[in-house]
Amino acid sequence: MVLGIILLMVALVSVISVVRQLKFKNIFALVFSAATALAFGFFSIMTIISEISG
Repeated sequence: MVLGIILLMVALVSVISVVRQLKFKNIFALVFSAATALAFGFFSIMTIISEISG
């Protein structure tokens, strides 16, 4: 459960980075921030669901 929460925190920080990079119009950093948000978000949600379901 702790791993899922840590991954979720990383995903939230990367979403903040996506918003900032949209403001700065930095496409390279935007792509990597979006990929990080999707990957860590997916793994955090799946980890939390796996821990809850048993």
